[in-house]
Amino acid sequence: MHADLSRLTFRPAKHYSGVLAQQGRVQLDADANEQAAITRHQARTLAADLIGQHGGPHGATGFRIEFRQGENTLDDLVIHGGRYYVDGILCDAGRPPAGTPAEHEPTGAADAPAGAEGPEGDAGGEQGPPADGFWTYWDQPDAYRDAEKPADRLPAQLPYLVYLKVWERTVTAAEDPEIREVALGAALPDTAARIKTVWQVLPLTGTDLGAPESPTSDQLRTAFRAWADKQRAPAAAAAFRTERPARTDEDPCVTPPDSRYRGPENQLYRVEVHTGGTSGTATFKWSRENGSVVFPVAALDGTWVELTTLGQDDKLDLNAGDRVELADSAYTSRGEPADLLRVEEVDLPGRRVRLDAEPGPGTGRLPGLHPFLRRWDHRAPGGRGTARQDRDGGLKLVEGAWTDLEDGVQVWFAPGGRYRPGDHWTVPARTATGTVEWPATADARPLLQPPAGIEAHYAPLAWVVGGEASQTDLRFSFRPLAAPVEAVAER
Repeated sequence: MHADLSRLTFRPAKHYSGVLAQQGRVQLDADANEQAAITRHQARTLAADLIGQHGGPHGATGFRIEFRQGENTLDDLVIHGGRYYVDGILCDAGRPPAGTPAEHEPTGAADAPAGAEGPEGDAGGEQGPPADGFWTYWDQPDAYRDAEKPADRLPAQLPYLVYLKVWERTVTAAEDPEIREVALGAALPDTAARIKTVWQVLPLTGTDLGAPESPTSDQLRTAFRAWADKQRAPAAAAAFRTERPARTDEDPCVTPPDSRYRGPENQLYRVEVHTGGTSGTATFKWSRENGSVVFPVAALDGTWVELTTLGQDDKLDLNAGDRVELADSAYTSRGEPADLLRVEEVDLPGRRVRLDAEPGPGTGRLPGLHPFLRRWDHRAPGGRGTARQDRDGGLKLVEGAWTDLEDGVQVWFAPGGRYRPGDHWTVPARTATGTVEWPATADARPLLQPPAGIEAHYAPLAWVVGGEASQTDLRFSFRPLAAPVEAVAER
């Protein structure tokens, strides 16, 4: 979660059921966030225990898939409205109505109220949404499919499986300006961030699924469960420690001489995989602010980027040599890495920065997607364009050795890892203890931990056959537990 946090303290293994505020104490963001995490964990665990791995309520089961073969256009899928739970996470496929302007005059059927009759419901009993109330594969809200990219198109070879991918990400006022309270003024930072549930309807070819010929519904679900387990399985691990840097005695700062962490402030370090793969190809980036330092983009002109602000102070601003990535809502939801660019020049009066290269096409050019620059705090060793350690602006990921970040903070990547873009670890560094907070053995050896995210959840929706044959519905439906109270016989 790219938010300005002090630390993340929720640990399911500790079995805490709530956070108690005490009088006269300092209130911390970590306490409030842990209470929210406890509540979310309890609610989703209960839902998953009662519903199962996935399922929808009878009469309102969402994500019914309807295949539409294109004749002169690309194939498409209709995603019907309703609700569906995946590992206890609620996914709502309902499409909000567009709304009616105040000076609008009704002109006919297109202006029918939201409760008007829509497409026929499926065998599960759910009533379809209004004619304009469903999503399609190409316009689903958080998938950002691009018809110009062959990899985004539906498979040409039938049959294939359609599934639901669910995950969560952080949204700040840089992406959703309505979060910001304008009464606080532009000079003050934003307040709280939001956690957004992202769902995406995606295809999976029969070859990748590994299903047998003419599979039954149970065989499809079993094959998909095996595929999903493989996608979720953590394939990388890392550990953190602090090591007192060499020549520390010559440091004129006021940091205690016995401190292994030499930073002047408390930080939440974030190490995130940028380009995925193995140790030979993977790169990573890091931030001392949990990747929360962002700058909304007002305009983009070649290598010049105009920003709405250049930061709150000299700690949270941009300087020549900083590494940044140009992102927006589509980029974040697709999870595809772009080059990390370097700031070459800062124009303070014009609120502009010049980058060392023009950002790639397709990102940062649509104001509706709220583009922004995200600052990362690593610097390229040896300067511009040097060595393999800075191929895409990230740092080469080296396994089986301690890699220095800064101020004594080091990271270790376990050998044999398989890294995915977005995999990340966070570690608090504290001046009071002169070290980082990381689980360790009794003799102080740091323990390897899987990535803190991104955690994806999956559910099968339909086996699309195409043509005249109907697809196989792979969803589950559940009925309410409540039943009428039985009348008591009078005596």
